[in-house]
Amino acid sequence: MFEDILENYDQAEPKIVRLKELEHEADVITHRTYEKMHRTFLTPLDREDIYALVNKMDSILDMIEACAIRMSLYKIKEPAPELKEQVRILNKAIVKVKEVVHALRNMKNARMIIDACVAINTAENEGDVVLRTAVAQAFLKTKKTWSS
Repeated sequence: MFEDILENYDQAEPKIVRLKELEHEADVITHRTYEKMHRTFLTPLDREDIYALVNKMDSILDMIEACAIRMSLYKIKEPAPELKEQVRILNKAIVKVKEVVHALRNMKNARMIIDACVAINTAENEGDVVLRTAVAQAFLKTKKTWSS
């Protein structure tokens, strides 16, 4: 959804409203998961791991929503190419996380889970490079402005 917002930025406002709705739906799923986890005697994974996974997934969506809202509030005219690249990388990682979560139902998928985790880590590293490059470029632009 966020990638679509960035690619069709002139039509972002109704999509941001939908993104807010999706974030609220994710909050409901998060709370239901917590409730279900506390009612279940045996869980397939440690409770702490389930909690951490669900909490991180919810936090990621919270940050995506916050970014989209800030762009609207600050009247950003056009998203930076680096942001589009970051979101493309993030989306790639999210697809892999989804694969892993579904694969956890059957531990015969262990090889696929490990491979997907490696792909997620690779995406994180790609994102780190894009972030460092964008920060460096922003610093250089700011430095030029100060020097003038």
